[in-house]
Amino acid sequence: MTESTTKKVKEPLFHITKRASMPFWKAAGIRVLSVLAAVIICSVMSTILIGRNPFAIFGTFVKGIFIDPWTLLQDTALLLAFGLAIVPAFRMKYWNMGANGQVLMGCLAAIYCMINVPDKVPGGVVIIIMLLAAIAVSVLWAVIPAIFKALFNTNETLFTLMMNYIAAGLVNHFCYKQTKYQKINIGIVNLMSKRAWLPQLGNKYLLPILIVALMTAFVFVYMKYSKHGYEIAVVGESANTAKYVGINVKKVIIRTLVLSGAICGVIGFLYAGAISHTVSEKTATLGFTAILIAWLGKFNPLIMIGTALFVVVMQAGTGQINTDFSLGSTDFSNMIIGIVFFFVIGCEFFITYSIKAAGGWKEFTAKAGKIFKRKKTAETAQGAGEAANETDRQTEDEKK
Repeated sequence: MTESTTKKVKEPLFHITKRASMPFWKAAGIRVLSVLAAVIICSVMSTILIGRNPFAIFGTFVKGIFIDPWTLLQDTALLLAFGLAIVPAFRMKYWNMGANGQVLMGCLAAIYCMINVPDKVPGGVVIIIMLLAAIAVSVLWAVIPAIFKALFNTNETLFTLMMNYIAAGLVNHFCYKQTKYQKINIGIVNLMSKRAWLPQLGNKYLLPILIVALMTAFVFVYMKYSKHGYEIAVVGESANTAKYVGINVKKVIIRTLVLSGAICGVIGFLYAGAISHTVSEKTATLGFTAILIAWLGKFNPLIMIGTALFVVVMQAGTGQINTDFSLGSTDFSNMIIGIVFFFVIGCEFFITYSIKAAGGWKEFTAKAGKIFKRKKTAETAQGAGEAANETDRQTEDEKK
């Protein structure tokens, strides 16, 4: 027998396999335990770093959640809207990292219309022009990488990411030019006249929330029940399978990014007409957080409502802790949010995958015992050797 055939192949200690499914009660239990573990760790860290009673810190966290409910709901709606914009592309495994830039360009187009459309045009018409311009520019910004992906198979991740920086540069140039190259912030547009501002339904928060609710329902129905949604799912599973069954993959890619761009255009329009009434490179910054809430929501728009609310609640609560305890920077709140996300994402791993010891846990514990026993034996032998060397040195000293 050759050496290669007699050589023993080492088995891995663990095997990680994807689960077929997990009972709902068990998955819910894992999620609850992960949140409880995160709360305990955060309580200990907060007590150590701030030096205050963890119950007082938790009370401040809850206070931050309920101090301004309308702002909380609006922030949730905006984060959800960003998530809705990337869901169609991500379901197709087109990794659209350019939501920030697409929203930014839509907001820029809407602000440009607010400033430059003649005063003779009625305010309602200006709002329609703003909406159409925002959607058109955002769609263009989203479709450019999609065309290159469809025709030349370029890397959409890098392409869309770089488009964000170009969008930020264009916005900065617009702001400098608008202020005659004096500053980068143009301020609130039409502050006194409120021309081309969206009307308020009771308060300034309700209309954007309702618009996002309608978009959520539309995306859910589109993805689950329409032919286009089915084609997106097939392309996401396998582009080759989609081609085999007669789906035009290039057309699906471009059409899907038109939808994503249109949603980003509506978000930019809401920023300009109802939320900030201005534009800067920091106007749209939720695109990457939206990836998290979309993934946690399994790319289901209805579940994403809960994940978006969860993220915004965490931000509001930890922000209040920063304020009340005069922590200055946001480092503490970012640390707390990071710990919670670590446990939440970790629990999803254990729900999706099963970890099994090679040969069973009984054999694994036996192997682990042998390893520790071997280590202990080695330490004992090392100690005996050192003792023998010391004895030899003493003997030589006595002879001298």
